[in-house]
Amino acid sequence: MLFQDLGTDLGSQLVMDVLATGLVLDECQRVRELAGGVGIGPATERDWETEYHAMKIAVRVVDSLEEAIDHINRYGTAHSEAIVTGSEEAGRAFTGGVDAACVYVNASIRFTDGFVFGMGAEIGNSTQKLHARGPIGLRELTSTKYILVGTGQIRE
Repeated sequence: MLFQDLGTDLGSQLVMDVLATGLVLDECQRVRELAGGVGIGPATERDWETEYHAMKIAVRVVDSLEEAIDHINRYGTAHSEAIVTGSEEAGRAFTGGVDAACVYVNASIRFTDGFVFGMGAEIGNSTQKLHARGPIGLRELTSTKYILVGTGQIRE
């Protein structure tokens, strides 16, 4: 079920529950309509491009899982992304389609942590695809040096 399928009553209740936590919402026009005009601000293109370091989020309704994946791949951080779904097929499509270091199905992105991943102390985190991606422990900051000793062997 997409957020758009929730209806005004449940959509409004969800928005009010989120606002009660102190979180500030900026939403697309469709979410504003679903929420029944609960005190929220309009989202702009800049909201989708902004990584907030505060109690603020921007919410958008999309028409399909594919549109959601496209939105995440365009505006996401490539760090950690999640889907909440009862559909294994949607979960597989999401994990296969979203380009991020960590992709979760029905789990919190707060698990993205080097210690939780068994790396020991986390030194950093990277959204790059090379050399390390995701949580970075000591192993990810090292390079390998191969030393080969022979007695004249050749490769044909």
